[in-house]
Amino acid sequence: MSQHRTTDEGSDLARAWARVRANLRESAGVRLFDQWLKPMQLDEAGDPDRVRLTLPSAFATNWVRSHYAERLFREFRAILPDIRSVEIETAPARAGAAVVSLTAVPVAAPVVVAAPAAPASDVERPALEPRYTFDRFVVDASNKVAFNAAKQLAKPGAVRFSPLFLHAGTGQGKTHLMHAIGHAFMAAVPGARVIAMSAERFMFDFVAALRARDTFAFKMRLRSADLLLIDDLQFIAGKDATQEEFFHTVNEIMGAGKRLVISADRSPQALEGIEQRIIGRMAMGLVADIKPPSLELRRTLLDRKVADMADVRVPADVLDMLAGRITNNIRELEGALNRVIAYAQLTGETLDLDFAIATLGDVLRGSMRRVTIDEIQKRVSQHFELKPLDLISARRARAVARPRQIAMYLAKRLTTRSLPEIGRKFGGRDHSTVIHAVRRIEELRDTDADVDGAVRALMRDLEA
Repeated sequence: MSQHRTTDEGSDLARAWARVRANLRESAGVRLFDQWLKPMQLDEAGDPDRVRLTLPSAFATNWVRSHYAERLFREFRAILPDIRSVEIETAPARAGAAVVSLTAVPVAAPVVVAAPAAPASDVERPALEPRYTFDRFVVDASNKVAFNAAKQLAKPGAVRFSPLFLHAGTGQGKTHLMHAIGHAFMAAVPGARVIAMSAERFMFDFVAALRARDTFAFKMRLRSADLLLIDDLQFIAGKDATQEEFFHTVNEIMGAGKRLVISADRSPQALEGIEQRIIGRMAMGLVADIKPPSLELRRTLLDRKVADMADVRVPADVLDMLAGRITNNIRELEGALNRVIAYAQLTGETLDLDFAIATLGDVLRGSMRRVTIDEIQKRVSQHFELKPLDLISARRARAVARPRQIAMYLAKRLTTRSLPEIGRKFGGRDHSTVIHAVRRIEELRDTDADVDGAVRALMRDLEA
């Protein structure tokens, strides 16, 4: 194993960390990165095959663990293959200083995301979120069919239906159910081969296999799965070669009588840019939708979230307000709760209804009404005195390019559409173009008063 922390190579880990930070900043966006990820520090002391990252508070540590532990491990392994684990811990307090815990979730033991021990077993360990289990999924009429179908598919024995196709909007629990199936099936069938990945990861891995001229290994890996979980099918829309391989993989899994679970943000028939033969295969199994969470479900979720944080008290009227105002996205709802708790703890202010409303002003305004990309394009065109067709044209003049970037930024900020979907709505542009536009407008809002004023005016107009 290479000792990448030796004197001769002492900067390898630091260089890797710099690349990882740059990748996180690009993918997460400036604001999220600065708030949660930028404070992370690399501790270069210790074993050569272990990465240790520290954060200044327990609350921040738990947030990064929950949202970025797997991502950090994959990023480091892509640069330094010898890395076996990534540990995320709270930095120790200075000698003599009081230790203040911002949350009662235990943090003494670090979360370790590690590669499988080699080669005691050749069974692939799926990247499943530990929190996403059936017993932590809150059930009501909006998701009962999907929940029961998921539990049925996770049982050992003969497969009653496959594939299971779950569809729901962003943050409504479909990924939770998929990972719960994986956990339950591995518990029921020790040694089963379970593979979980996003459709986007399927595409990246397939393209990498093509470039390496090793598609056979890629095919055998996926088709040997006893349970294959593919999340967010909409991400391979318009990718003909990827869809060809995906179709054959689906056929092999179904033909072998194995378990297949697919998710997307809409029903199979409503998917754009997906081949009809793939849609036909999805419809052959069980299609289950998850509807937007009811008020009762949203309130129950908040109660459970607060119960998980011992010594944290949130007034009932604050929870009622959150459940009543943030209606479509469970992930956004939980994020809003985390935000008011963190702000209250960091500022020392009383967490009451007025404080919550002031802290979540932008979130609450954004949740009042959902806008479409078509509306955004129309409003931006009117604001800058352009034709709507200009925004989807190939014109690169600054008078058109800057409004187009603003429209893409607003589409990412105000809609739940994916980056590829936004790109397609702007003349078939690639998702990387959308990422560039979003980052550019975020930067200009901090330095260009005209751009910031235009964005603010358009957001007020669209949310009105």
